[in-house]
Amino acid sequence: MRRPMTAARREISNANAQQCLGASSWRLLKTRWLMFSVLPSWILTGNTAIRAAGSLRICCAMAIELSIATRCCGEDGRSSTIGGTPGIILQFRASRPYPNLIMIKRFGNRCVGREVANVSSHTEDIMPYLTTNDGTGIYYKDWGPKDAQPIVFHHGWPLSADDWDTQMLFFLGNGFRVVAHDRRGHGRSSQTDVGHDMDHYAADASAVAEHLDLRNAVHIGHSTGGGEVARYVAKFGQPQGRVAKAALVSAVPPLMVQTKSNPGGLPMSVFDGFREALAANRAGFYIDVASGPFYGFNRPGAAVSDGVIRNWWRQGMMGSAQAHYEGIKAFSETDQTEDLKAITVPTLVMQGDDDQIVPYADASLLQIKLLKAGTLKIYPGFPHGMLTTHADVINPELLAFVRG
Repeated sequence: MRRPMTAARREISNANAQQCLGASSWRLLKTRWLMFSVLPSWILTGNTAIRAAGSLRICCAMAIELSIATRCCGEDGRSSTIGGTPGIILQFRASRPYPNLIMIKRFGNRCVGREVANVSSHTEDIMPYLTTNDGTGIYYKDWGPKDAQPIVFHHGWPLSADDWDTQMLFFLGNGFRVVAHDRRGHGRSSQTDVGHDMDHYAADASAVAEHLDLRNAVHIGHSTGGGEVARYVAKFGQPQGRVAKAALVSAVPPLMVQTKSNPGGLPMSVFDGFREALAANRAGFYIDVASGPFYGFNRPGAAVSDGVIRNWWRQGMMGSAQAHYEGIKAFSETDQTEDLKAITVPTLVMQGDDDQIVPYADASLLQIKLLKAGTLKIYPGFPHGMLTTHADVINPELLAFVRG
């Protein structure tokens, strides 16, 4: 049985830690806590995982940008050397959903750090997360000068904010603030079992915009993220006066599935096939999508990238199988005709005419008819994942639209 925390260990202050580490280092360390929280009874030291020992709960971890942790703190708060130079210490105490954490650095003859007794109520001190009204944790990235115009990216199914890395770095390099979040059930956000529909997706996007107080923002959405942008702008962004422009890239609106009023849509059997393949072998299904139609790698003469395929698969497998399963209904059966009609801000519509995931004739060609201030660009031969395969073309086009 683990002994209760002693007064010596409780009396470690945020102020002392900041004085010791410096503000920039302290900020860096705080952003790394949850990287280790998924291993409540294991400790990382360098590239090796070791088991915490006995009631002393000896714990060491790494902070890549600073140094490898090489000291331990026992129950009395004293530090002992286990080899090498002084470093950073993270202490884990197992609990659900996250372990409580202590961050300590050796400073002279004392240890300084900070205890977080309730991780869920200190998310801003740990990693960039926010909690929605229904308790869902949403992970987000927020890079660049906070007084610059924000460009907000909304990813496709079943990926994460990482899918925008190339665009985020590009716009960051051009002086913008760049923001992206992992949709609920995707990436690093909570694997909640509720709310996998376009209304919740848009509400979560609004929660990010409100949390960061984003104004005069340009919202760019790819695929399902385009649907998220359309509903967010129509229901939240425009009414709140937060949106300057929007861009829909290979986006799913107005409606993907075939109906009497949408005869050009894809048969329901296509989406039933997605669900069947996901339920039977999600890992294999994701490899097939990424290595085949998503990036057009199934076309003769295509320049296939194993790294791109692996990155798509990695992002997909980070998320919840249930969220992805239910998300198929969200992106295929949500009629967003009224969302598109409601958008009045300048909107760029971009799609390749060789999109094998979202056929452009039933997507971008219909979007432009419904938007009040739309600009359409069709790219011959470009695939659904053209943001990756043809970033050298798409990024400058997006930049010109944002600045125009």
